[in-house]
Amino acid sequence: MALFNGGEFWRAHEELEAIWRSLPEGPEARAIQGLIQAAAALVHLRRGNRHGVRVVGERALRTLASPQHPQVEFETETFCRELDGALRRGAAIPTLRLRKS
Repeated sequence: MALFNGGEFWRAHEELEAIWRSLPEGPEARAIQGLIQAAAALVHLRRGNRHGVRVVGERALRTLASPQHPQVEFETETFCRELDGALRRGAAIPTLRLRKS
């Protein structure tokens, strides 16, 4: 979370990928996969690669589009809306937050 929120999207991508590979299939793995894709899309955004932003960003938005699942510790619904704004309209980069209990 600190890497992502600190703008170190590639490092966040790598760390999240290590976590994702250790998880069984399910909502938590899907959410982490969406965050990995979001981090990659933000790397493309920073580099000015509009094609990468569109392709990887759309994949991230699809992966994160489901309602918040109780198993997932990160808040995904607001994150997904903020990511959409950042990728499609140039809004602020989303912040990764823990879900409130």
